[in-house]
Amino acid sequence: MKTDLKPELVTMSDEKTSLMEPTEAWHTFTEWSDTGVGLTWKITRMLESVKTEYQQIDLYETEGDGKLLVHDGAVMLTERFESQYHDALVHSAMLISPNPRRVLVIGGGDGGTLREVLRHPEVEVACQVEIDDEVVRIAKEYLPTMAKAYDDPRVDLVIGDGLAYVRDTEPDSWDVILVDSTDPVGPAVPLFEEPFYNDIKRALTEDGVMASQIADPTFHNDHLVTVIKRLEKIFPQARPYTAPVQMYPSGVWGFALVSKGPDLDTVDDERAMVIERDSKHWSRETHASSFGMPNWLRRKLL
Repeated sequence: MKTDLKPELVTMSDEKTSLMEPTEAWHTFTEWSDTGVGLTWKITRMLESVKTEYQQIDLYETEGDGKLLVHDGAVMLTERFESQYHDALVHSAMLISPNPRRVLVIGGGDGGTLREVLRHPEVEVACQVEIDDEVVRIAKEYLPTMAKAYDDPRVDLVIGDGLAYVRDTEPDSWDVILVDSTDPVGPAVPLFEEPFYNDIKRALTEDGVMASQIADPTFHNDHLVTVIKRLEKIFPQARPYTAPVQMYPSGVWGFALVSKGPDLDTVDDERAMVIERDSKHWSRETHASSFGMPNWLRRKLL
């Protein structure tokens, strides 16, 4: 549904996490954390509002951050800051992998993760498994700087269940797996649980590396700690890391990085120099600093 924003559009699908409200001549969208802290955008236009089999998808034009993509009331990305998230998810894992020829992306239908994967010339096959084809359609229509990745001949786009895809894949199939899922609510919950991580371990090659988004380390640190402890039981190496991501309420996001073989402290310096040169955010310096944890969180991780 394409429409200009109407005054009657004053609430989103999940009133606990989001709110549309008129403010003088403006409409605003606020994503609320469950601690009562929110991040608000001025909205100039609604571009899409679609209820799919899996979720409510809304796309807005904002005054300052470009387009704003929202799933079930939760912000997925803004055009202005999406590269902060996608750089953080992709490049550390890709550069720790000694030879990332075959890469699997779970979720990430907007194409941003795929775009960053394809910047690595070693990639021969990049398979994207996205459960909701409407996310891909909206990205292709409105978010071309991300969705351009789908035009690359190395890409194999699969519309389907990422959980089942990983479970059914052959062992030792993928050099890098990137999990760009929605938050751990509803159908996405199994993507943060042990059976899925065991399937990922089996699907990775002996030098395989996985990176996954986890949670806001400020407001949902208990979830982050739980996930890291699960991964530590399954993989030889598992570490949390964070990155500044200014499109989420606390301005910081938490990720997990795991390895079946390569040292998580070492990136390929020659390849890293090439990626760093053209990255908007990722650098060897940001990579090194991303593993630093505040004392209160480090103690919870012990």
